[in-house]
Amino acid sequence: MLKTGPVEKNANNSTIRRLLRVIGSTARRSFVLYPMLVIAFESFRRAGLEVPTPYFLPLLVWGYLEYRLVGDYRQRHKAGSRSFGEVPEQLLQEGPFRFTRNPMYLGHLIFMLGLALSFESWLGAVILLFNLRWFHQRVLKDEALLQAKFGPEYDDYRRRVKRWIPFLL
Repeated sequence: MLKTGPVEKNANNSTIRRLLRVIGSTARRSFVLYPMLVIAFESFRRAGLEVPTPYFLPLLVWGYLEYRLVGDYRQRHKAGSRSFGEVPEQLLQEGPFRFTRNPMYLGHLIFMLGLALSFESWLGAVILLFNLRWFHQRVLKDEALLQAKFGPEYDDYRRRVKRWIPFLL
């Protein structure tokens, strides 16, 4: 049995830490890791580099831009960063937040829908379904934190603005 020395262990730990940082970031998973997995999987499954169906590519652009631009909007209004690492100092109810309470998370899901449809990928569909549940659970936790901080103001906002799809859901 080969023993690894301290240099090899540090290199392995560094690689693992980098991988966990990528996987730990929701944006990196959604916009980098998942597309790489779907493209690799579908290319392998179909024995050739997979070319996406162009009709659904606008969903990829829409989803990413929604995530990115809403995150920029949130930062400009000093209501938190792109991630929900901490409860924002103010409750945004204007701009994109007047249509849906979770426009950034919705951007992730629109992107994943585009990924599944563009590559006609059942793996992409599984990733989307898994993330629908994951984001919903995350939203429930976020809502509890927002409720605790903003109370009646958040109650009023929840009554006026839908959680996911404007005017529907």
